[in-house]
Amino acid sequence: MRKGKWSVEKIITILKEAEAGVAIGDLCRKHGMSDATFYNWRKKYEGLEVSDAIRLRELEAENSKLKRIVADQVLEIIALKDISSKKW
Repeated sequence: MRKGKWSVEKIITILKEAEAGVAIGDLCRKHGMSDATFYNWRKKYEGLEVSDAIRLRELEAENSKLKRIVADQVLEIIALKDISSKKW
């Protein structure tokens, strides 16, 4: 997966600036990002502290790893059932 240009700490800092009353258009121009990016970040990270956001990212990575493990096991089970159903 591609690593983004923005760190979680920087995203949270930008969102805190917006909460402090800085205009969103000015904030986006200052940091060189689009309004849509800001609103996506706000939807995902609003109300989180830096430690919470880092923990969220760790949990998402762990969740995707576990999903891959389950998918591999399902494929193995299907293959074993297919082999065991054949007559030798």
